[in-house]
Amino acid sequence: MTLQDGGRRGFARYGLSASGPMDPLAHAAANLLVGNEPEATALELGLSSGRFRAEGGPVRVAVTGALCRLDRDGEAVGQDGSLTLQEGETLRIERPRAGVYAVLALAGGIRAPAVMGSAALHLRAAIGGLDGRPLREGDRLHPAAEPGLGGTERGLDPVPLDREAPIRVVLGPQADHFTPEGLDTLRHGRFTVSHRADRMGCQLDGPRIAHGPQGFNIVSDGTVAGSIQVPGAGTPIILLADRQTTGGYPKIATVISADLRRVAQRRPGEALRFEVVTVEEAVRLARERAALLAALPDRLRPALSEAERLSAANLAGNAVDAFAG
Repeated sequence: MTLQDGGRRGFARYGLSASGPMDPLAHAAANLLVGNEPEATALELGLSSGRFRAEGGPVRVAVTGALCRLDRDGEAVGQDGSLTLQEGETLRIERPRAGVYAVLALAGGIRAPAVMGSAALHLRAAIGGLDGRPLREGDRLHPAAEPGLGGTERGLDPVPLDREAPIRVVLGPQADHFTPEGLDTLRHGRFTVSHRADRMGCQLDGPRIAHGPQGFNIVSDGTVAGSIQVPGAGTPIILLADRQTTGGYPKIATVISADLRRVAQRRPGEALRFEVVTVEEAVRLARERAALLAALPDRLRPALSEAERLSAANLAGNAVDAFAG
């Protein structure tokens, strides 16, 4: 359970990765629902649950991302919409039923000191967040700015993750360090997310990817979010937000930026497969994703009541007259 904002950009050359949200679209959506800027500091919950009590007055909150059950003082409330907790009320967020990372945003943002320009927690460097650590029981979160609580509650239809589609990658930069059979394994193998996945990287279980005669060591060079390293065991590791900035294992491919949130939201034991695309296709998809992020404010709407949610879901399907001929 960590504080994250847009990330600590510009320090990779010094060995410090950006951190920031594992699901940037969910992070932006939660902030927009409560009237914040998209990259304001919010709370990211990774496969965890929590209870939060409003103290000192009302506070408007929103939860997005991984699918969780929410309740306010025991009454179920909806996700992907804002709600206002009154003084003394408690919001309970259960462990996700689908996905990994949920985001809790507070109107006004969350006050936390900036370290190297960002409040994002980088766990291994122990900087950012609350005193360089995740949240723990008893911590208090204060708004960074005076929260605006006027107007109606807002809702936002979540951006679907398309869990069945392959994760798209661009080959390289060290694809030539693998045998043709190893490259075929990447293209056609079925992998599952390991229990060793975290904010630093997503280790995969599955078929072994064979290295070429050069072996599995290279002179350490730079990594990016999405780099797929293959160590000597042949099991790929997808580097993520808190990754190391250099590495000495060859990188067979790079997950395109548009699909990184889909990797991050895969739970341990869930399957994934890869599809190789061109650099040009990756750039086109990155631009589409940037346009989607920029258009999120246009998708905001008045929040639906629970009755309206059920009605909109059309749970009964197409009704028929049993007595009609």
